[in-house]
Amino acid sequence: MRAVGSVLVLTLALAVPPAAGGMAWADGTDAPPTRSEVRDARAAVRDQTRDVATVQAELLAANQRLQDSAMRAAQASEAWNGARYRLEQARRAAAAAADRAGIARQDVDAQRQAYADAVVESYQMAPELTAVASIVQSDGIASVVEQTTTLGQTEAAMDTRYDGFRAASTLAGVAVVQATDARTEAEQLQVEAREARDAAVAAADAAAAEAQSIAERKGVLIEELARLEDVSVEIAEERQSALEAQALAEAAAEQRAAQEAAAAEQAAEQAEQDAADEASQPAPAPAPSPAPEPQPEPDPAPQPPPAPPAPPAPSGGVGAAISFARAQIGEPYQWGAAGPSAWDCSGLTMGAWSAGGRSLPHYSVAQYEQSTPIGVGNLQPGDLLFWGSSNSPSSIYHVALYVGSGQMIHAPRTGRPVTQESMYYWTAPNFFARP
Repeated sequence: MRAVGSVLVLTLALAVPPAAGGMAWADGTDAPPTRSEVRDARAAVRDQTRDVATVQAELLAANQRLQDSAMRAAQASEAWNGARYRLEQARRAAAAAADRAGIARQDVDAQRQAYADAVVESYQMAPELTAVASIVQSDGIASVVEQTTTLGQTEAAMDTRYDGFRAASTLAGVAVVQATDARTEAEQLQVEAREARDAAVAAADAAAAEAQSIAERKGVLIEELARLEDVSVEIAEERQSALEAQALAEAAAEQRAAQEAAAAEQAAEQAEQDAADEASQPAPAPAPSPAPEPQPEPDPAPQPPPAPPAPPAPSGGVGAAISFARAQIGEPYQWGAAGPSAWDCSGLTMGAWSAGGRSLPHYSVAQYEQSTPIGVGNLQPGDLLFWGSSNSPSSIYHVALYVGSGQMIHAPRTGRPVTQESMYYWTAPNFFARP
């Protein structure tokens, strides 16, 4: 009975003609949409709800991801530079310790030979033999006394030689232990350096992949922005670049103002402290005024000689450092590189100041440690700018050369060559030092 009812319902449905404007199932153009067509339609609806501000915000977020990825790569690269720097120091320390151990062993051998000579000498002057020989000699007892005195002096010398031998042996043992420890530390640091290098390679590869992905995504977003603004892709890209430059300039101005305010506050506090210290000191008693003496007529003042011409600019120092860095503009960034045709950040500043006559290590943290810290208000051309992830200098991961007027030369990151730009183009540096 149920089967008969089903057939009847189906028959009636087929017998009813479609309403005007309804779907004509036999017509391919009016067939029901596929799943992919439904998804595309929903995406189109979502796209229509996105506005210009939404797309611009996503572009800014993409830029931030790019900066974060670059910072992670820079941190990994400088961590490797630091591992290499510590390894080199450990190797030098191990070599010096090995040299000291070798010298100590030579001293032990010399002290051993001296003690052996003293022992032989003491046996040659045994009292039983010397006493009999002296008695039968013509001078008799006087010779016995003389020989006994000499024997006592020899025994004292032998004791001194033995003490020297023991001291040399002890020092040699300490030197050998120190050399062994230094060699072990160098071997451990070599392992850490390899691990740091592997981490730097991974971070650089990840940053490059992230940069490629972000560049592709930004291209899609720029095209979307062009459609929303009804302009060409080129114009949309120019507008977006101008907006990003304006945002960076505003952020730079805020960062610069904050740093200048902090420097002014610190200077005011220092001046207040100096004034308080000066006020706490007792005023010196005034000296009695001497009786005036008659003054002779002054001789006419001689005419000053003409001022000598200004000396030529020095070939070394700040000028040479800046000239060297400027000559590298346009050369590619490569982590761990220090020239001659590719650079990382600390490799560039090391090379620049090497041209300026100052030796710096290839490690930004050590460059700060080996320079004189200064405040942002005291910056002069040739000083170094540092970026750290915290208030501790040990967190420094980027360094640049300050060239004056708020400008710097640096090797930024993978994909960006050596360039000169505002010191606030990215985030404000938080450490400053003078080599």
